[in-house]
Amino acid sequence: MTENPVTETTARPSVLFVCVHNAGRSQMAAGFLQQLGGGAVEVRSAGSLPAEQINPSAVEAMLELGVDIRAERPKVLTTEAVRSSDVVITMGCGDACPIFPGKRYEDWELEDPAGQGIESVRPIRDEIRARVLTLLSELGVEPVDA
Repeated sequence: MTENPVTETTARPSVLFVCVHNAGRSQMAAGFLQQLGGGAVEVRSAGSLPAEQINPSAVEAMLELGVDIRAERPKVLTTEAVRSSDVVITMGCGDACPIFPGKRYEDWELEDPAGQGIESVRPIRDEIRARVLTLLSELGVEPVDA
């Protein structure tokens, strides 16, 4: 994994969250980064094999914290999305994510919320929120409404 902090010439850092179905973990992470980043970070999410819809338990868990991801749709991972992102965070997508020199890559090992009820999804959601707050700090972005 290449460690490359966002350069000062970048007006706004961009982060891409990738998981297999783009229906749970990556959508929750994108929702948190969108809210907590207050527009200071360009946020993308995608999946190597996108699902038909976002996980209803993930939607419900996020709504509990005031983050609405109901309008989001799973998107397919493209080489361009990776190329145009400063930070690429994978969540169990294996080798499906293309690697480009000069990008910062992280793999967040998180339990998959697919097929799980709200009680099981809440701790996953909370772990994602904590990691997003750490990411914002690393990017030098002050969280909004943390």
